[in-house]
Amino acid sequence: MKIDHYSFGRISIQGKTYTFDVIIFPERVDPSWLRREGHFLHMDDLKSVVHARPEVIVIGTGYYGRMQVPNDVPVNLGTHGMEVRIAKTPEAVDLFNEISSRKKTIACLHLTC
Repeated sequence: MKIDHYSFGRISIQGKTYTFDVIIFPERVDPSWLRREGHFLHMDDLKSVVHARPEVIVIGTGYYGRMQVPNDVPVNLGTHGMEVRIAKTPEAVDLFNEISSRKKTIACLHLTC
């Protein structure tokens, strides 16, 4: 998977445009990633990601970085052997495109604030 373009509230992946938060798996896109609390990430919000066992998880916290990722989330993911990269979504898009060509990578991206 490759992200073609990202702007506030819109992302194009492999030529298809999405306007809801997404999880990008190596073989598919989950086009409606909902979290228990919209701007606060919980481990429960990442069950499908943990089950897929990526080497790297890229978390995009929004255009302005408003989605909070508590310290226990990357620590917990690390205990599963996963590297976690957290950044504002514009930077997370670049990270995903760079890393995903070398390692099994999943991106969880908040597209707005």
